Amino acid sequence: MMNTLKKAVANFSRSESGATLVEYGIALTIAIGVGATAFGTLSSNTSASVDAAANALPATAPATP
Repeated sequence: MMNTLKKAVANFSRSESGATLVEYGIALTIAIGVGATAFGTLSSNTSASVDAAANALPATAPATP
């Protein structure tokens, strides 16, 4: 069992797929960070726009005839 595990670790360290996997992980982490930042900024801007629109509306609705 231990010998099989050692062989697997040695094979994994020799192959390039491990490095590629790490690179994809780093790229995914960066993409998630950029997306979260963009979403937060968009959320703040949208909230400000909705608040401004709500403040521009009259406090009471006009009477309907």
